[in-house]
Amino acid sequence: MSKVSTFKWGGVHPDDKKNLSKNSPIEPLVQPEEIIISMAQHLGAPAEMLKKKGDRVERGELIAKASSFISANVHSPLSGVVKDIVSIVLPSGANAPALVISVDAEQKEVVYTKKDYSSLSCEQIIEKAREMGIVGLGGATFPSDVKFRIPTGKKVEALIINAVECEPYLTSDYRTMIERTDEVLEGIEILKKAVAAEKTFIAIELNKKDAIEKFEAEVKKRGLDIEVESLKMRYPQGDEKQLINAVTGKMVPSGKLPIDVGAVVSNVSTVFALYEAVALDKPLYERVVTVSGEGVKEAKNILAPIGAKACDLFAQAGGLCDTVSRLISGGPMMGFAFFDENTPVTKGSGGLLAIPVSEDESTFNCVSCGRCVMHCPMHLMPNKMFRNIKYGNYQAALDLGLMDCKECGCCAYSCPSHIPLVQGFKLGKKMGRKKK
Repeated sequence: MSKVSTFKWGGVHPDDKKNLSKNSPIEPLVQPEEIIISMAQHLGAPAEMLKKKGDRVERGELIAKASSFISANVHSPLSGVVKDIVSIVLPSGANAPALVISVDAEQKEVVYTKKDYSSLSCEQIIEKAREMGIVGLGGATFPSDVKFRIPTGKKVEALIINAVECEPYLTSDYRTMIERTDEVLEGIEILKKAVAAEKTFIAIELNKKDAIEKFEAEVKKRGLDIEVESLKMRYPQGDEKQLINAVTGKMVPSGKLPIDVGAVVSNVSTVFALYEAVALDKPLYERVVTVSGEGVKEAKNILAPIGAKACDLFAQAGGLCDTVSRLISGGPMMGFAFFDENTPVTKGSGGLLAIPVSEDESTFNCVSCGRCVMHCPMHLMPNKMFRNIKYGNYQAALDLGLMDCKECGCCAYSCPSHIPLVQGFKLGKKMGRKKK
């Protein structure tokens, strides 16, 4: 095992809770009777719907096209008929148009055959990512083709494959690495070519030692120019800026992007999706979702079609326990609580969690202990920012660096008064933008 690294400032060490689902192999979701496909599967403008009520759709068919530069295509994961067009509320609180599809009981099998893609140029690889609707699967869902287009005058000194998965409970990336190692490595080689990377790293935290050892062995066996980087367990190491610091030692300045320090970061499941897009011509219409938490009877990693309802995934995990107090889409640190079990899976749904009541969550006044400042990985002063937002002084909060906040939740996690700091920062950003 190589040297062990981490980022330099802040962070917390929550119980990773990964043992609940870590040993659960990926299994396909039992075919649902109905799916709800949001047009907002990605960061940026919602996709433009191409279907209307009563239309047939086929598995893999383009049903919504990217409507702007920052947008992504959407494909149907199953064949069926458009039953309705509705407006839904996503866990983030955003409203989005959606297609309700009544799924055919009998699905025609679609076979994706591997092709020779060795002659594809960098631009053709990136265009394939755009065509197949690839977005960042680590949660941000930024359209991958936009990220992979390197600006003129810039170069990629370090391509970092983010296999950290530092959010508690989530193991979908881990299972992808363990079960689909060959495809992940091939996807990395495809991405290396697309961005002309000088050096390539795959960064994995120490709670996945078997994955570290497997990738080190496979890289050595194949003679690949990839460095497996072992990282200490520390949240939020999966954030781009913290990961770049951990792997390269560089700091991304405020207001700048990773490429400004010569880095590109891509999630490991995104790399697998890129492999399927380029090698198999397969659109991104399904993903692995960790269904976990002490509130489910049997934690699982489920390969679910985009648009599958949360209730169908919870049912396959044995159902919910009576003690459940909160449902979360994503991880417990940066995910979003939701109440409607018909909420659909999107491309960014790395996990669906059911969390029971664990402790008194009453909120108290700030005691000025400074823990939030000590643990903030972005060198901010969460206590002062929140105080300004609380009293409507949004510009003062912005002046303190509010827009640099990653909403990682380290401050709220470490706050003994249980102050809803992250919710405050989300509000402050929204109101600050309105003021401007």
